[in-house]
Amino acid sequence: MQLRPLNDRLIVKALPKEEVTKSGIILPDTVDKERPEQGEVIAVGPGKLLDNGQRTPVSVQVGDKIIFKKYAPDEVKIEGAEYLVISEYDVLAVLE
Repeated sequence: MQLRPLNDRLIVKALPKEEVTKSGIILPDTVDKERPEQGEVIAVGPGKLLDNGQRTPVSVQVGDKIIFKKYAPDEVKIEGAEYLVISEYDVLAVLE
């Protein structure tokens, strides 16, 4: 089964958090229980539909790694895999 996002929505797979920081601090297991803030774009919708009937293209592409608002995405589980559905409006930046 495939997910096809509508309008300006994105399907995102959450990126795992590092267990050790760059300075060598080991993070506890409870850190993984928090909501993700980074992910990789798996699918992109066709864009936001404007009043004049045209669509605004989405500014991110499949494969981009993004940072988004912590409580913005909706979580869905399809065939045992967890995905996030997020509006392009809630994307803060693309990691390069």
